[in-house]
Amino acid sequence: MIPFSILDLSPVGEGYSVRDALDQSRRMAIKAEEQGYKRVWLAEHHGMPGIASAATSIVIAHVGAATKKIRVGSGGVMLPNHSPLVIAEQFGTLEALLPGRVDLGLGRAPGTDMRTASALRRNMEAGAENFPQDIVELKHLLGTPIENQATIAVPGTEANVPLWLLGSSLYSAHLAAALGLPYAFASHFAPDMLMDAIAIYRERFQPSAELDKPYVMVGVMGVAADTDEEAERLFTSSQQQFVNLRKNVRTRFPKPLDSMDGFWTPMEKMSVEHTLRYAAVGSVPTIEAKLKDFLEETGADELIVSMPIHDIDARLHSVELFASLPMMEKTF
Repeated sequence: MIPFSILDLSPVGEGYSVRDALDQSRRMAIKAEEQGYKRVWLAEHHGMPGIASAATSIVIAHVGAATKKIRVGSGGVMLPNHSPLVIAEQFGTLEALLPGRVDLGLGRAPGTDMRTASALRRNMEAGAENFPQDIVELKHLLGTPIENQATIAVPGTEANVPLWLLGSSLYSAHLAAALGLPYAFASHFAPDMLMDAIAIYRERFQPSAELDKPYVMVGVMGVAADTDEEAERLFTSSQQQFVNLRKNVRTRFPKPLDSMDGFWTPMEKMSVEHTLRYAAVGSVPTIEAKLKDFLEETGADELIVSMPIHDIDARLHSVELFASLPMMEKTF
């Protein structure tokens, strides 16, 4: 048994508003807490009409205020977009509001197109190159100040918000190991380097003050429903979204289709199915079999599930069905 968590992008579905999407994230966090999930993370994306979590720290505060025990945090904040001081202040504030419940997952990708990334932080090339140094700086800003420290984050100092490193490449595995941080791999959309990255992280892990041994979280897309057929229908929303992303077509999160035939080309179908090959889609027995093999293969310490389902009631039902799996360790 391992803990399950939820990754939420606050999807803005067709026919819904941004306000609707944020309310749905609140409802999802409440349901996740009721069902014993360990954490709910929000992801930073920009310039995407189908995603409402761009101001990630604000959405974390929103779902955190609606819950009492479940951990909340970022999965992740794209640190090259920001000054470490700003993130220290934001997450120091969150820790003051939600003591002992906040995680700070950090990623190196911009989470958007390069033009938008440039508008977020003027020198993106320097931001990506400085990623390791920015993590160390952020850690210092959230910890106990040293003598004559020039810059202090208020709020932030002594908040000691736990840092995670997120990644989809071998670079992130090396860095997480060197810094002694827990590691979350984005296998829900980047499956190819999963096993190599986990192996590197575990082999090269250096114990730190925060973590004495490796801790691996792996991600899957997940859609659970009462039947395989209904889950597969609901999953067409994600399949459409990935086809649209490859065409640089930015739309609200699509309604499901009865069939993807005619929507995608054979090449697009092959590409999307490869990208989403770890997705757990189906009834409870189907998902249980899929996840059993996946968790045995990875030896993961925790599973985080992204459930991009257009209808909020179906999404909440999926949260319940995943929580019924015997391999889920209930947190509360």
